[in-house]
Amino acid sequence: MKDHIDRPKRISWKHWLEDRLTAALLGLGSLLPYPARMATLGWFGAYLLGPVAGLRKRICANLALVAPELPQAEVNRLCRAVPANMARAIAETFSGDDFINRARHSPVEGDGWPALQAARDSRQPVVLVTAHFGNYDAARVVLREAGCNIAGIYMPMANKAFNTRYVAAMEHIAAPVFPRDRAGLAGLLKHLRQGGMIGLVADHYMAHGELIDFMGEPARTALSSAEIALKHDALLIPVYAIRQPDGLSFRIRVEAPVPHSDPLTMTKALNASVEALVRAHMDQWMWTHKRWKRNQPR
Repeated sequence: MKDHIDRPKRISWKHWLEDRLTAALLGLGSLLPYPARMATLGWFGAYLLGPVAGLRKRICANLALVAPELPQAEVNRLCRAVPANMARAIAETFSGDDFINRARHSPVEGDGWPALQAARDSRQPVVLVTAHFGNYDAARVVLREAGCNIAGIYMPMANKAFNTRYVAAMEHIAAPVFPRDRAGLAGLLKHLRQGGMIGLVADHYMAHGELIDFMGEPARTALSSAEIALKHDALLIPVYAIRQPDGLSFRIRVEAPVPHSDPLTMTKALNASVEALVRAHMDQWMWTHKRWKRNQPR
């Protein structure tokens, strides 16, 4: 049998152009002082990226499904605020030390913080679960500063050039990070077995997930976070970075560990945790997800 060799694929002109435009935008932004940079890129997300990329339609459809009681003025505000938060989060991730130096001073709150510190000191495995909310990279900064050995996982992007820069930016914030593939998952679980912590984002649509209530509607949700915690006798702890009104700072919330029971019950608790946070801060969650796609029983 011949050895399989992965040959590098050519970068398409479209991906090259996307990468160059993104690099140019972030590069121009870096010339501004950090607060002005975040304000400018937030405006770009709200008034250019959102309308041009068609994000408003997706946001409106999701809000109509799970929050039909919202007045139109609030829907319009969210259609601007959500892309603004997304643009800020991307800019923060690529701002390196400027972002790290601000995020490291974020206060930590929540009933789960003592349990997380105890797990850190005893090297008990921990599965940290977050959502596409605020900017979870701020939590990664703070927990790394506190001595938590966290490994992350990411979905490789189709744009290879942009993916390379994205991975480098994430590793600068907190390493290691692993790609979401078979080898990456093996590395992530090895890190956990060695007494480390892993960070997972659990608010994705998953085609083969269980239908679990989220914001009052069934949503296909993976049970993997709970399954990993049970298999490796790890704490399962929800962690969030909540953006503050100034748009630049965060509060880190570490919730109490989810009690071990069965994967479905534990995942329902995770969904409920995310839902409570989203309802309290509607403009910080990524409403552009197709979260309720194919949400009927097969």
